[in-house]
Amino acid sequence: MTVKVDVGFGVEDNPLKNAGATARAAEDLGFAGLWTSETKHDSFLPLAVAATTTENLELGTSVAIAFSRSPMEVAQTAWDLQDLSDGRMLLGLGTQVKAHVERRFSMPWSKPASRLREYVLALRAIWASFQAEGPLDFEGEFYRHTLMTPFFNPGPIKHPEIPIYIAGVNTRLAELAGEVCDGFHVHPFHSPEYVRQTVKPAIAAGAGREGRDPGDVTLTTSAFVVTGESAEETGRQREAVRQQLSFYASTPTYRTVLEAHGWEAVADRLSRLAREKQWREMPRLVTDEMVGAFAVEAAPHEVGPALKERYEGLIDRVALYLPFVPGEKDGFWRAVVGSAR
Repeated sequence: MTVKVDVGFGVEDNPLKNAGATARAAEDLGFAGLWTSETKHDSFLPLAVAATTTENLELGTSVAIAFSRSPMEVAQTAWDLQDLSDGRMLLGLGTQVKAHVERRFSMPWSKPASRLREYVLALRAIWASFQAEGPLDFEGEFYRHTLMTPFFNPGPIKHPEIPIYIAGVNTRLAELAGEVCDGFHVHPFHSPEYVRQTVKPAIAAGAGREGRDPGDVTLTTSAFVVTGESAEETGRQREAVRQQLSFYASTPTYRTVLEAHGWEAVADRLSRLAREKQWREMPRLVTDEMVGAFAVEAAPHEVGPALKERYEGLIDRVALYLPFVPGEKDGFWRAVVGSAR
């Protein structure tokens, strides 16, 4: 088994203007896939641009927010992207949290795991209707899709099987991935111990309930990296990672990651500091041992082998939690991709 090395495409500044060049550069450097996130901009639109400028690069959302959209809307968009890319689409979905779903998107929130399960099943029912050009009859607790006429049916495509990934931190969503999904996005705030102790057993439990092979669920993640051409650069990067880790570790939802190491007391202290808005104090609680648990630390030429050693047999695909800019550090990226294979 080899670890596929992907690249994350941030949708922060001018994502559509940069999408074509970024995707071409990623494919030329040998990356297996390109993932878009969804923060300030839509996660699907850059993939439409990328699909027209690449031939082999897999294209995925990591993640698109499910509960801000109807399953029909996502089904249509993913279907078109799958057709446009000749079968290279990977649909990654996330729930977001209650406050954002209700107050930012003005959409309903309840029973997120049950709702997401039904969402996945609704997507597959809609795609089956598209491919067969036939009737649509899906009725669940949260979603009801019972009307599809020829005028609104896009019809069959060459590659109708679109992999569905979901993202999560705690065990219920990992179990759901095992039950009904093709892949699971492990949060960047993770360690190999957390994946072994929490994620993989939960996926196996979910798969077992449905008579599935847990090995059929692809695990993908983004890895924090501490590296640099000099001690000063490495030090700056370590402190940046320490700060980001302190933010994630202060979130009660992510407590389970720290529990894998017995660091619950640190989680409590970080949560208290976050409530008190003492942001500058928080990174000081993240020790070098914690940085080493949650990040890959290696010289630039050793990052690829370190990724392989850390994740082979554990994670199927990994991207670095580093900005990717075409034309910058191409030698570094090429070495990472080549040596991790």
